[in-house]
Amino acid sequence: MVMEIRTGPEQLNAFEIAQRQFDEAVEHMTLKAGVVKMLRLPKRELTVNFPVRMDDGSVKMFTGYRVHHSTVRGPTKGGIRYHPAVTLDEVRALAMWMTWKCAVVNIPFGGAKGGVVVDPKGLSMRELENLTRRYATEISILMSPDGDIPAPDVGTNPQVMAWIMDTYSMHKGHSVPAVVTGKPIEIGGSQGRIEATGRGVIFCIEAAMKRLEMHAVYPNGLEGARVAVQGFGNVGSVTAYLAQDAGARVVAISDVRGGIYNPRGLNVRDVIRHREETGSVVNYPGAEGITNGELLTLDCDVLVPAALENQITAENAQYVRAKIIAEGANGPLTPTADAVFADRKILVIPDILCNAGGVTVSYFEWVQGLQYFFWQEAQINEQLRAIMNRSFEEVWQTAQQHKVNMRIGAYIRAVQRVHDATVIRGIYP
Repeated sequence: MVMEIRTGPEQLNAFEIAQRQFDEAVEHMTLKAGVVKMLRLPKRELTVNFPVRMDDGSVKMFTGYRVHHSTVRGPTKGGIRYHPAVTLDEVRALAMWMTWKCAVVNIPFGGAKGGVVVDPKGLSMRELENLTRRYATEISILMSPDGDIPAPDVGTNPQVMAWIMDTYSMHKGHSVPAVVTGKPIEIGGSQGRIEATGRGVIFCIEAAMKRLEMHAVYPNGLEGARVAVQGFGNVGSVTAYLAQDAGARVVAISDVRGGIYNPRGLNVRDVIRHREETGSVVNYPGAEGITNGELLTLDCDVLVPAALENQITAENAQYVRAKIIAEGANGPLTPTADAVFADRKILVIPDILCNAGGVTVSYFEWVQGLQYFFWQEAQINEQLRAIMNRSFEEVWQTAQQHKVNMRIGAYIRAVQRVHDATVIRGIYP
């Protein structure tokens, strides 16, 4: 049986949510007030309005953003999102979350994010390339391999990164592979990068199951566990098939058009084939059609929200039946939903930890690009597992020490590192 709870939008926008999460963590810490004020706001913001020539010869204007939240711990790192609902506040929030994400796994980056207000599915490949190259040129005043390194996000992919790298390199007069990550292997991308975010989600789920002592029911880790995945882009699809590879029963999957459910389990790679042929997971043979809202309330062991922000709110959180919520997306839960799950003793693996596998392997790719020396995929995955497992245990111990949930535990770890780096460097001049 599936249940759908229709909810109205909560009033907070993404940036207000990010600031509220930060403020809640700061209440448990002893920090310098001036540094706290600095960290609540982005360091710099760029808004660009630019023309793109369309296939019919017309010119259309687009708006894009690039936001740097913090540069204290290193160059800024963060994806570029192509979506019609992109706003400056959303990009601010995502940049802030990137700062904490990099800090919680202790890699030497600050946080950034970019976005263009566009539906990429409505553009031809030529139009998409034209838009990408013009946007890359507009933000090149901030972008550099030692200053700001973009990556893929919602609506972008390795091909988009290739166009950005080529555009930047043409302006420099030589190839600069380290200016972006998430590139195709053929031009300096890293082994393991495409699967990195989803693989990191799996590592976190396995660590959470051990900490919750779920081995009494599932002695072999994910084997037999029921998993539902909302969102079937890169993160959701990889998480789903890696979960199935580990023996899990993936009972539900959804994308923007709707979802599918089979309590006996879905063949994830066959669902991927169906999506490639039809454009959606909807109408997959042998599965019941469900909505995205219904998926969130299914009876399962692990729920992976891997779509967009604010999917689980105070209104539908009380109906979620999963034991573990692993945030594959950035900001899929509102603060009020967090409070509901804390009261219900449902473990939430927060986004800044759970989906940090992508930026971790992006760091590996950046290092390889700077050195022109490349690692084997087994090395990549081994190092990723070590970093994710270590980071999960650090966050778990911090949450236990402060008697807070995992999100606040992750924030405490991350904010402390950025605060300390700021204090050590000092305030210029």
